[in-house]
Amino acid sequence: MGCRRWCIGWGKMGRRVERRGRKDHAKAQRRFLTRRSQNEARGRSKETGWKPVLPEKAYDGGMSLVIVHISTRLILGGSQENTVLSCMGQSRLGHRVHLAYGPIFGPEGSHLGTIERFNERVREGLEGELATEVGLHELPHMVREIHPIKDHFCFHRDLKGLFAKLNPDVVHTHSSKAGILGRVVAWRFFKKGGKVKPIVVHTIHGPPFMPVEGSVLNRMKVGLKNWVYTVAERFAARRCHVIVSVADAMTEQFLARGIGKKDQYVTVRSGMEVEEYLQAKDGEDRVSMRRELGFGDDDFVIGTVARLAQHKGHDDILDGLGEDLKANAHWKLLWVGDGWWSDRLMGRVRAMGLESQVVHTGLVEQAKVAAMMRAMDVLLHPSYREGLPRTVPQALLCGVPVVASDTDGTPEVCVDARVDPEFGTGLLVGVGDADGIGEAVRWMFDRPGDRLLIGGMGREMCRGMFSVEAMIEGLDGVYGSALGLGLGDPRSEGG
Repeated sequence: MGCRRWCIGWGKMGRRVERRGRKDHAKAQRRFLTRRSQNEARGRSKETGWKPVLPEKAYDGGMSLVIVHISTRLILGGSQENTVLSCMGQSRLGHRVHLAYGPIFGPEGSHLGTIERFNERVREGLEGELATEVGLHELPHMVREIHPIKDHFCFHRDLKGLFAKLNPDVVHTHSSKAGILGRVVAWRFFKKGGKVKPIVVHTIHGPPFMPVEGSVLNRMKVGLKNWVYTVAERFAARRCHVIVSVADAMTEQFLARGIGKKDQYVTVRSGMEVEEYLQAKDGEDRVSMRRELGFGDDDFVIGTVARLAQHKGHDDILDGLGEDLKANAHWKLLWVGDGWWSDRLMGRVRAMGLESQVVHTGLVEQAKVAAMMRAMDVLLHPSYREGLPRTVPQALLCGVPVVASDTDGTPEVCVDARVDPEFGTGLLVGVGDADGIGEAVRWMFDRPGDRLLIGGMGREMCRGMFSVEAMIEGLDGVYGSALGLGLGDPRSEGG
């Protein structure tokens, strides 16, 4: 079966739904065009870096948008947190927001409770007069891995049924699998029968392409999977209006693979609740958290916040720091998170005789992550692939310096202090470089004064760069520009 046919599903499209009227969509277009005119009147033309003005009351007297976000999994991860914050922020602006996701299972936790608590506050009137509950829709056949049978049913039953029910103005997909299926269904489903096509937006939170490593057989398998994803991403890019990258590096990587056109891409940094990291709650300051976790004043705490899973680099941490930990009883590892590799990794810790120096918290609530980070002297994030790892700016917002792998968008936040002492926010190491990890951590240990300066520099850099408000404004501008410029077909030029 050809990749093109796999990407679009099998057979003809399902039954037609009733014709969708254009009146509401036209209202939304006029609303955004009016806001663009207001900006241009203030001298903010498109050529000079136009940005939409967020009204005090979004669409007051006008039409709100129906926005459907689609994510493959709602686990406790950076892209999922980004999506959940987007849903809640857009709801507060008066949009009618829905979130669709695949089944939730496994040890990696879920953000579902965050949305449910938000909806409860909406019902109690605590989220403002414009906010409405975020609609939640589980897609039974949406799975992460390539699965032709489940993909077929997700395409023809789950997604087509969802769009027929909701008639969205904007379909915003996240992650590669949901992004491929969601974009193609949205594009084709509304193409027939005179139905108005929604604005189709996709966010790249991280590359779907896996490192080619291991045995010859494994390298062939991963290489084939990467090729399939590349072809599928090219196909899907021709069926959406805008591709949002959380880091400039994502745009560069996807364009290098021939995915999409340059003018489709825009960078919108992943937002987070920065005040949670800037201001400690009662009992969650550095001294209190170190006492709670059993660390002494003289302990040097090297923290990692990540799933205990493949490509997160925990084995490299043990390889790079094992001898240092054995030689320095006051060196401690703090591992925050859980995952499929948890038992194996903790078994390795015991085999190395380091169980007294590794504190593994397991899953913690997202609201508790900032408190955990304040207990650290340095955040160590040796991941093999990332879009832009949220844990890096989160640690910097807490004033904690970072050691991270030089991959994807990480260098856009972690500026190596050895290369740029004036503006450094951390140290970069090569992907999979266990010796480099040891060298960088020892550099941090030997320079406590520099650690404070580096953490402070990162705190100031990230304060405005990663706020939820900046992200929501950026996405609002993306939707507004697409509506204001009309529903153009990305395939019309060279497609």
